[in-house]
Amino acid sequence: MKIGELAKATDTQVETIRFYEQEGLLAKPARTDGNFRIYENQHLERLIFIRHCRSLDMALNEIRQLLRFKDLPNENCGSVNNLLDAHIQTVTNRIKDLRQLEKQLKGLRELCQANQDSAHCGILNELSQPMKSLSGDCSPIV
Repeated sequence: MKIGELAKATDTQVETIRFYEQEGLLAKPARTDGNFRIYENQHLERLIFIRHCRSLDMALNEIRQLLRFKDLPNENCGSVNNLLDAHIQTVTNRIKDLRQLEKQLKGLRELCQANQDSAHCGILNELSQPMKSLSGDCSPIV
């Protein structure tokens, strides 16, 4: 199949497919005499795998590691488990950070309950102040 057909079959942008090829995640396909890329079923299956990993918010490096194991089917999958455990921890930390961000945004939103002129907007005034530390944490609010 041509790149447009592969893109349609996997709901992937053509530019993204080319990017995955450049990154080494997707093997370079054979080319026709007219220099068109010709993809096989193995490309389709690998791209589906990559897209599924991306839907789980895995980084390209994580996907690269998983693909190495996928390419070596007789290898022990302990490292795959470790990689997924690390990714779960990353997601857990991001959720915690996002909850803190939500709390900060809600607090900021409470500073302006009425429609008024911008000069008296509690949100704009608060955002004009130096950043405050989180409860006991010395890091600035970001």
